[in-house]
Amino acid sequence: MTLDSPTPGSSSLWQPNRQLSKTMENIVKVVFAAFAFVSVITTIGIVLTLIFETIEFFRAVPLWRFLTDRQWTPLFSNQQFGIFVLISATIMTSAIAILVAVPLGLMAAIYLSEYASPKLRKWLKPALEVLAGVPSVVFGYFALLTVTPFLQAFIPGLQGFNALSAGIVLGISIIPLVASLSEDAIYSVPRSLRDGSYALGTTKRETITSVVLPAALSGIVASVILAVSRAIGETMIVTLAAGQNPRLGFNPLVPVQAMTAYIVQVSLGDTPAGSLAYKTIFAVGMTLFLMTLVLNLFSFWFVNRFREKYD
Repeated sequence: MTLDSPTPGSSSLWQPNRQLSKTMENIVKVVFAAFAFVSVITTIGIVLTLIFETIEFFRAVPLWRFLTDRQWTPLFSNQQFGIFVLISATIMTSAIAILVAVPLGLMAAIYLSEYASPKLRKWLKPALEVLAGVPSVVFGYFALLTVTPFLQAFIPGLQGFNALSAGIVLGISIIPLVASLSEDAIYSVPRSLRDGSYALGTTKRETITSVVLPAALSGIVASVILAVSRAIGETMIVTLAAGQNPRLGFNPLVPVQAMTAYIVQVSLGDTPAGSLAYKTIFAVGMTLFLMTLVLNLFSFWFVNRFREKYD
């Protein structure tokens, strides 16, 4: 009998074990699929809720009023529903946040990936990501009680609630998102590209700007767009620091009301459920959802396009 020859009765023992293993594999596959579909079903439920309630809102308020009114006063007796009042505040605070987060986050990512020693990187990256664990309400009070008084010493006319402080602190809160994801994208660039660039006589700075960053561009852009989506959907920072004064315009020194801040205001319970004012939160939520959806679709398209280009 050779070593590879099956022993008598081994075939009969091996067959049930194989069937049991296959059954367990199928059970695990079904369980994992169920967990995957939970998020999909939840998303579909949220979207359907927004759609149905938004339809009810637009049965009472024409779409053209929603898009053309120049004020947002659904809680007043003279109701106006100009959504661009809230959109302008949201875009302004998010733009300020991106102007803060992208340079700082990208420079931190480049340092961690290209200049920091492995030992230092091992400590710095978790320390940077700890910032992402700070509750947004803490950032909100930090903006209101620390950043705003500091800026008022240098900027005359800056009011207690303003978009500038909210945007700056919002940018600080999303720095870990930009830095961590961008660092992962830069770190994953093949070493051979760097070595080839060095072999041509380029400096480290030239290699980073001309080779590494273009190769990691899709991941960097994806991190920035994800950070923009996070900034647009932020609630507590803009609610506490930017105020609740719906105002059309892009003056960062005065109080404004972002879309999420309005949703918080109505959701406090003072507005009767089922009323027109109550239904406005679903219209605002749907608008917010569509804005983030467009950003995510653009990110998906951009990443795939540049991935194919460099592949």
